[in-house]
Amino acid sequence: MSQTRKESSSDGETKPQTSRTSFVNRFLRGSKLRSSKAESRKESNDLKTSDFQPSDETQTPAPLDAAKALSSEMELELGSRTQKNGQFLQKLGKQAVDKGLDLNNCRLTTADVREMVALLPFLPDLEKLDISWNDLVGGTLPLITEQMHLVNKLKSLRLGSCRLTTDDVRALGEALKAVPDLEELDLSWNSKVGGNVPRILQELQAGSKIRTLELVDCTLTSEDGTFMGQLLPVLQSLEVLDLSMNRNIGGSLNSIAQGLKSTSSLKVLKLQSCGLSQKSVTLLDAAFGYLGGLRKLDLSCNKELGGGFEDLPAQLAMLEHLEVLDLHQCSLTAGDVVSLTQVIPLLSHLQELDLSANKKMGSSSENLLSRLRFLPALKSLLISNCALERETFTALAEASIHLPALEVFDLSWNKCVGGNLKLLLETLKLSTSLQVLRLSSCSLVTEDMALLASVMQTGHLARLRKLDLSYNDSVCDAGWAVFCQNVWLLKELTELDISLRPSTFRDCGQWFRHLLCAVTRLPEITEIGMKRWILPPSLEEELECFDRDHRSSIRFDHGGYQ
Repeated sequence: MSQTRKESSSDGETKPQTSRTSFVNRFLRGSKLRSSKAESRKESNDLKTSDFQPSDETQTPAPLDAAKALSSEMELELGSRTQKNGQFLQKLGKQAVDKGLDLNNCRLTTADVREMVALLPFLPDLEKLDISWNDLVGGTLPLITEQMHLVNKLKSLRLGSCRLTTDDVRALGEALKAVPDLEELDLSWNSKVGGNVPRILQELQAGSKIRTLELVDCTLTSEDGTFMGQLLPVLQSLEVLDLSMNRNIGGSLNSIAQGLKSTSSLKVLKLQSCGLSQKSVTLLDAAFGYLGGLRKLDLSCNKELGGGFEDLPAQLAMLEHLEVLDLHQCSLTAGDVVSLTQVIPLLSHLQELDLSANKKMGSSSENLLSRLRFLPALKSLLISNCALERETFTALAEASIHLPALEVFDLSWNKCVGGNLKLLLETLKLSTSLQVLRLSSCSLVTEDMALLASVMQTGHLARLRKLDLSYNDSVCDAGWAVFCQNVWLLKELTELDISLRPSTFRDCGQWFRHLLCAVTRLPEITEIGMKRWILPPSLEEELECFDRDHRSSIRFDHGGYQ
């Protein structure tokens, strides 16, 4: 769940254009039809009042003729502008969406921004504007904000990672009053937002319709955090608040926690990597009592948080609608785990739980993991790199049998799994919903690979889409062979990773031929990771032939064969 620039960028990839008809055409079609209907009514009225008198050739052209000429001229101008607008969007490879202008990750230039601004007078009903991930937008935002009054029905404005300047964010603050219906504002990944939050959000008054506010990695200051705490009571419609990756706001959490008590409609709260401390848990727990509708809570990557849960967080247990809880990389202590054992099983609606990268859980989480059986709605369980021991892994395996909805299961970097995968046999047989299984760096052995093969042979794991077996260098060629001979049974598989550790290079055995054969029988497969496997010339030639003659759409990610 770590938020990275790369992930956000990939989310914003352009999609192929499916129609040459621009969204501007659709915007303007309604107004053109209304205009035509009005002209028709006018023509009808003119005919009724003319008494059908013969025209005089010496008279001035009839009003009807003048109206037709004017209408024709306007339609020509409108058509020209519509064509230019369509060409602009087509040039950027963007698909038309009603009432939305999505130009994220388009490498916009200053000239493009000017063209976009020229569009705004023709889009009075525009509700969504997204120009995120365009670095060159920085310094040009005033061109847009000066015309913001033309799109005063705007509900969503996304400006993430635009390298906004100080002048940009100040201009934005002044322009927000022109869009009173704004519901979504994203300024993430803009460092100049830090220190300027009061200037930007000062126009948000009581009655504001803001529902989503995202300020991820904006270099927010402690003063910004204090202002946010004072602003929150004004944002009565707020449902999503993301202040992640702002390490300096931990010192102002007292103000933020006080403000949260007035946001009863909040559904998502993300404070990942915000410099939270042990004391922060107490402050937030006091606020949780007022957030009965909270669905998602992310406190991950706050390494100083460890020990904060040792005093039982009573209000956390009252979040009965909580669906996502992310506590990965929080340095949880044995005392934290004991307290969470009393809390987490009470969150009966929990669907996603991430406890990864808390290495002290290894010897103290047996009771917690065994009680996960009381979370039947759980869909995603991430416990990678928790230094699990045989006893704790056994408790987890026994509990996982009672998780019928499980779709994502990540046990990576827990060495105890190797040689003990048989403990998960019943889970693998019963988990009809499992789509993602990650067992990277688990010290798997040939016996474990044989177990996976037997599960596949009996028709289980039928919905598996992603399987990560990377960094298991201890599996011998026989183990890879039995696995590759049966992997073709996973008909919905899209990604498979069997890469070796960065420090390891190893000759690829004859099992690679079984893998190539299996791939031809996997209709959904798109990527196979096998970095640092060394292909002999004969097998490399077979792969080249395969790429050329069969399924070139499949990517073998090898990082360059040695």
